[in-house]
Amino acid sequence: MTTTGEDHVPALTGPWWWARWRSAVLDGSLAFVSALECAVEGIPFARDAGIPVAAGVVFGVLAGSVLLIRRKWPIAVVLVSIAITPAQMGFLMAIVGLYTLAASELPRRIIASLAGMSLVGTLIVTFVRVRQDMDSGDVALGDWFVPFASISASLGVTAPPLLLGLYVGARRRLMESLRERADSLERELQLLAERAEERAEWARNEERTRIAREMHDVVAHRVSLMVVHAAALQAVARKDPEKAVRNAALVGDMGRQALTELREMLGVLRTGDAVERRERGVPLAAVGAAAAAAASRAADEEGAEGPCLSELDELIGQSAAAGMAVDLSVEGDSRLYAPEVEQTAYRVVQEALTNVHKHAAGAKTHVRLAHRVSEIAMQVENGPPPEAASSARLPSGGNGLVGMKERVSALGGVFVSGPTDAGGFRVSAVIPAA
Repeated sequence: MTTTGEDHVPALTGPWWWARWRSAVLDGSLAFVSALECAVEGIPFARDAGIPVAAGVVFGVLAGSVLLIRRKWPIAVVLVSIAITPAQMGFLMAIVGLYTLAASELPRRIIASLAGMSLVGTLIVTFVRVRQDMDSGDVALGDWFVPFASISASLGVTAPPLLLGLYVGARRRLMESLRERADSLERELQLLAERAEERAEWARNEERTRIAREMHDVVAHRVSLMVVHAAALQAVARKDPEKAVRNAALVGDMGRQALTELREMLGVLRTGDAVERRERGVPLAAVGAAAAAAASRAADEEGAEGPCLSELDELIGQSAAAGMAVDLSVEGDSRLYAPEVEQTAYRVVQEALTNVHKHAAGAKTHVRLAHRVSEIAMQVENGPPPEAASSARLPSGGNGLVGMKERVSALGGVFVSGPTDAGGFRVSAVIPAA
């Protein structure tokens, strides 16, 4: 974090109302000089007013010392300078007071009013003083000199500090505005970086979840069939050697298919790792987009190479070869869907058949597929397993139904599963075609 905005405001380390000791020393020095000036000017004022000189000096010291509070009460300083203008005192106080007032955060109408009062007071006092000097013969010029000298003196004392104070105040406000804007931009960039990091983490979690689902679908289905065929092979090895050979061939085919699909997924993982290595060192704001792009590329590759509905016959044939009594019925005209829709529909049927192999071996199973106008529906329902059916004792992680529901919900579909009244189990899903 850079020191902008609120972080840039210095801590109050000076005494009383001063932010720094340096400011306190400067104001103290100005107040001392102003008090000394007013004390000197108080001597002729006391003589003209007919009061003791000491009283005039004390009055000048007190009036000049008011400059010490110029940062906290600039209005009071200007009012005091206007009040002592008829006594021809407080020249430094008037200049510094007007500058401080113009540079402050007070409303412009207050600044203009006090500056106008100071200008008029100086104009009147100068006019009277020059007129007295001309009447006494000290100045021998024309009548034009009186207004000229009065206006020039009043403008010379009032205008320069007022304009300089307005400029310094405007510049100070501009710098503060720029610091606040820089601080706001920095906070916004930090927020964007945090959001990008969150998006990157979300993309990584989504990719891990997707890969876990794919691994579960591939391994669970293929290995379940392999276990079923191995059990059948063990049962018929001595009684029917030819059937044992066919079962062994099926086990080999299942293993090769599982290895092929696993290699494809591992290839996608290696591609994602390479992309991550290439994009390492990219600014944090681009990490989220890069991770999302990698996930999208992986999903595109998966969609292009994944299973489709045309492979359902082969899937059901494999289950039938493993001893399952399964039939497929299709309603409506078959058509092409988006790759992710076909893949999700295939995985739902695949996982449902895998669950039948695991938990209801030998049960009669019906697979129904319906092509509708704007959606595709599928249902896998099995009856109760035969009492004489042997269990393959396959382990279950409990993630199959969860994975199916996540797949279908991600495409805006509806997934329902549960036992039937007949003692079996039913899995239903409806996926939008678009």
